[in-house]
Amino acid sequence: MRFPEDVPVLTDGVVTLRAHSADDIDRVFETCQDPVMQRWTTIPVPYLREHAVGFLTEQVPNGWRENTGWSWAIEYEGAYAGTVGLHDGEGGVGEIGFAVGPAVRGKGVMTRAARLAVKYAFDELDWTRVIWRAFVGNWASRRVAWKLGFRDLVTIPDGGRARGVRADEWVASVGRDDELEPQGIWWTVPVLADGGIRLRPLRDSDARRVQEACSDERTQYWLTGMPSPYELSHAEKFIAGETDGLASGRAVSWAIADAVSDELLGNVSVFDLNNRFDKTFGEIGYWAHPDARGRKVMTTAVRLVIAHAFTPVEEGGLGRRRLVLHAAAENTASAYVAEATGFTLVGTERLASPRRDGTYNNLLAFDLLRTEYAVV
Repeated sequence: MRFPEDVPVLTDGVVTLRAHSADDIDRVFETCQDPVMQRWTTIPVPYLREHAVGFLTEQVPNGWRENTGWSWAIEYEGAYAGTVGLHDGEGGVGEIGFAVGPAVRGKGVMTRAARLAVKYAFDELDWTRVIWRAFVGNWASRRVAWKLGFRDLVTIPDGGRARGVRADEWVASVGRDDELEPQGIWWTVPVLADGGIRLRPLRDSDARRVQEACSDERTQYWLTGMPSPYELSHAEKFIAGETDGLASGRAVSWAIADAVSDELLGNVSVFDLNNRFDKTFGEIGYWAHPDARGRKVMTTAVRLVIAHAFTPVEEGGLGRRRLVLHAAAENTASAYVAEATGFTLVGTERLASPRRDGTYNNLLAFDLLRTEYAVV
């Protein structure tokens, strides 16, 4: 195939994929100075102009000429915005890679461009499957893959390598006969407020307060699944892991923050949202920083979450039909929150709550139905 003469122009009316040209060199060089680009891709660091020259005058043209790589410049609003490419393809299975500059992120440009490339792989290259890879933590790339229907995601420890360093990698794929639409729900975390508190997404800056809360003697006693001692690294991992709950459709978690200072006062979550037996079910869990106790913080937070959980999905809620909540029989503070927010005690699970000393306590089971909540 000749380059650039035989490179097809692909467009959806908003985004256009075209052959790279020498005019793109400076824009590629500029885009590759972006710290986000350098963190999540395998480009050389530092990225020199000569790297951009080599990429556009050798690597990209050779891929087209040798039928081993098919890369396009992404054009948006008349300007270069990034690159999307296909490579390999042996046996009808190949990979996609993509990146856009910071100026167009969040505008749906990458999803549009990747969709055009995937369709080209199936319709013109006769591939049967396209594979997507990204380093663990690259949520922007994972969201693009999710929007395009990539599925069966797995995490491969040390599966990726950039500049000689191994890193964990996500891998997913989409087949020619698969619908190029999201599979499952990627939840969002809306800000909810009342009674002097705000429920908001957890932030990296909350880690110290999370550590303080989860190191508290009372929290450690009742939540025996928490590491002990609870280090700052555990808090950082907890915060990072909450995004996975959203992306997998499994859970939504909020930081409970003071409405004035924005200081973290606790955490409340709705989880088990993709329960294999009941997609209308959810369980509420929570913990509080010692500073929040005795202020009705948790009762207020749970009430806010209940209202959001019972709101239909099409109205921005979680669309739940039934919520459950568990509390150790001796944890009177937690049981009080359940009762004060309208939950009904439906039973006792005998010796179901493990303690750190190897013994077990009874576990109280509460539930709340949307039909009951509507009456309250």
